[in-house]
Amino acid sequence: MTDNHDYQRPPVRVALIGLGRSMFEEHYPVFKAHPAMFKVVAACDLLKERRDIVAADFPDCKMFRRYTDLLDERDIDLVDIATGSVDHVKHALASLRKGFWTLLESPMALTFEDAQVLRGAVVKAKNRLIVMHRGLFEADFLLAKQEMADQRLGEIYQITVRKEDYVRRDDWQAIKRLGGGAAYYAMPDMMLQALKLLPMAPIQMWSDLKRVASLGDAEDYARVSLKTRGHVSADIEYNGGVIEPLRGPSFELRGTRGTFTVRPGEPKGRITVIDPSFEFPRRRSSVRTPDMKDLHEEFPVIEAEVELQKGVFYGPSAFWKRVYSAVRTAEPFPFAIEDSIEAVKFSQLMKKTSPFGK
Repeated sequence: MTDNHDYQRPPVRVALIGLGRSMFEEHYPVFKAHPAMFKVVAACDLLKERRDIVAADFPDCKMFRRYTDLLDERDIDLVDIATGSVDHVKHALASLRKGFWTLLESPMALTFEDAQVLRGAVVKAKNRLIVMHRGLFEADFLLAKQEMADQRLGEIYQITVRKEDYVRRDDWQAIKRLGGGAAYYAMPDMMLQALKLLPMAPIQMWSDLKRVASLGDAEDYARVSLKTRGHVSADIEYNGGVIEPLRGPSFELRGTRGTFTVRPGEPKGRITVIDPSFEFPRRRSSVRTPDMKDLHEEFPVIEAEVELQKGVFYGPSAFWKRVYSAVRTAEPFPFAIEDSIEAVKFSQLMKKTSPFGK
């Protein structure tokens, strides 16, 4: 993402609510690096030392301790909310009611009921809510989506979405009563990735939550299996207790003639398949007493690198460019609020159906 002649309109005036790790690691660097696209005009946090960081980079930025005071300002285009999960709905509702474009960290809500309340406000605010689902813009996901149509894999019957780390979390994301847990901070994006890859909606779900390395009482392991009415199923797993040498691919597609895999964040992956030119000899199963011979057959296998098609825009720059375009040119955002609500529904189901989640 570069600042060039493509951006003829003025920068989006951004107000920040919640100056924590997520804001400073995922959002703030973009605002600093691309002044032609974004200008921070207001910031809100209870901690003065956090506000001082913003003031040093944006001397004209107005500072607030209370978000209600910030929302009384009028020279704002976009309110960027990165507060605790338990406050997402409250803060987003307040912003939308003021008529601002609102960018909300995932999850959009902790319950399906609250997500529906927020949806009502979104409709009244002319769909001015964007939920930050980074995973839908990642190169590995977009490549997996592309490979779902690769006929060399045969008929795809299993999708695996995987994210692994080893982190002894000791922040609020590790505490249940504060809305912490992998079902909320990791799984919404991963669930949406799986739902976008599945050829039809799931009809059955199984889930399991555990605490592996986290120092709080919330889960840092979440696993979900989804079954559709068709041939294909999906397994989604976040694990915060896997050391680096043992981590697997982020996406795996298994088909009747081979497998596709890709590493986290990579625009290139690999397929291992039965040679497309090879046809198995015709034979039928028999109820007679079988011969003693081994039933395995010899067949040629090929490995090949696959990569994203030319011109596919991915990564954080793709997300933020779409945010700019939505606010400044009314360009439709790539996914709808209903997608985020669906992710909340599954996260809540994980919590409700697992003894550990309660």
